[in-house]
Amino acid sequence: MLDFILRRLGQSIVVLAVMSLLVFIGVYAIGNPIDMLISPDADQLERARTIAAFGLDKPLWQQYFIFIQQALSGDLGRSFSFGTPALALILERLPATLELAIGAILIAIVLGIPLGLWAGLRPHSWSGKSIMAISILGFSLPTFWVGLMLIMVFAVQLGWLPSGGRGETTLLFGVPVSFLTLDGLRHLLLPAFNLALFNIALVIRLTRAGAQEALLQDYVKFARAKGLRNSRIIGVHVLKNILIPIVTVIALQFGSIIAFAIVTESVFAWPGMGKLIIDSIRVLDRPVIVAYLMLVVALFILINLIVDVAYSLLDPRVRLTDTRN
Repeated sequence: MLDFILRRLGQSIVVLAVMSLLVFIGVYAIGNPIDMLISPDADQLERARTIAAFGLDKPLWQQYFIFIQQALSGDLGRSFSFGTPALALILERLPATLELAIGAILIAIVLGIPLGLWAGLRPHSWSGKSIMAISILGFSLPTFWVGLMLIMVFAVQLGWLPSGGRGETTLLFGVPVSFLTLDGLRHLLLPAFNLALFNIALVIRLTRAGAQEALLQDYVKFARAKGLRNSRIIGVHVLKNILIPIVTVIALQFGSIIAFAIVTESVFAWPGMGKLIIDSIRVLDRPVIVAYLMLVVALFILINLIVDVAYSLLDPRVRLTDTRN
């Protein structure tokens, strides 16, 4: 088991190193932030001084090696616009994004699993067909349009929920959170649902497919032959066996939710990392962009590592297969 974890850690480090090179080159080879950082009326001396101060006078390969040396000590550079460490700036916004992502995941689970189970148990009923039709809309509708429609209906026309912002927050272990206050929950509901829409559709389809497959298995037929209640068969035998792949996909989707929360945070003015990265792209704040992308990459790698280890604990055949390969 230790050998399996060490091998996965080694692979993760290689992936992180390769991605750091791709991210750095992709961001630093595009545009010229100096044009936005200083006035067009500045003289050449002031312009040269600013370029040297940000280290932009060095070749790209040298800038990359400086970046790697600083990154190994936990420094991902200083923001051009704010003049503060880029990583600290992002971590300051991270709780808001994590809160939004966790809220979206919970909504996807609470709505997706029951609806998918219902559609799987009654595939030919009008309700089952309606659920599947709605799930297609969840995949098809663009996030920004759904967000605008939610604001128009529930904030503008009905006035039930606020249209944007995070609302009132309270400290939890020194971290500001909004889900512990009523006003914060009201602000969280619309953006979390908007972000969860795609994942609700995904969970519905996974649950429906898993339920239909499980109903054909011999252990379900044997349970029915024993005279067990249908609710016990579904709750114990069917649901228990289909939850493992569903939970795995949801865990992997968590990284995607954080990465693609940019649109939702922009539409609802949610003060998370996504809104910060949009503002940074506008002014070509390279250190913030690179730090954000590296944090997302590291998060994806960490989640995949946790899922791999969890699978190896649940199914030793995963470790055996990996060793043979």
